[in-house]
Amino acid sequence: MLQVTKQLSLRRDRRRGACGEAGFTLVEMLVVITIIGMIMALVGPRVLNYLGESKAKAAKIQIESFSSALDLYYLDLGRYPTSNEGLAALARNTSQAGWNGPYLRGGVVPSDPWGRIYIYRSPGAGTPYEIISLGSDGQEGGSGTAADIVSGAR
Repeated sequence: MLQVTKQLSLRRDRRRGACGEAGFTLVEMLVVITIIGMIMALVGPRVLNYLGESKAKAAKIQIESFSSALDLYYLDLGRYPTSNEGLAALARNTSQAGWNGPYLRGGVVPSDPWGRIYIYRSPGAGTPYEIISLGSDGQEGGSGTAADIVSGAR
């Protein structure tokens, strides 16, 4: 009888030991969370920087697209739209002879990647026109992703 009780208690001990080692401790979980947090602190700013750079590149591509559409407009009408007409002249006809538009896909002038309208000036500073995106900050000037993106500038 004594031997049977010892065997039963050994079985209970084995079960408890197996169950106790099946999961993770709180300390182990905190260590893993801390390591993940440190990795995100190192990688996060780089990812956000790439996002800002990609928006600036998208604005440059849109400005180049506007420039191509403006050149087609010029070929058809013999002039560029005035500052008052703006880029909207590429999307809708104001009953001008020779207008073969819309010159923009979809007939709509898109906003810049930050959701603001592009600034169009005709004539520009030493050029027939300027198309400007004010960058991420929405104000003139700036540096980095906040820098202005201007047609013809590299």
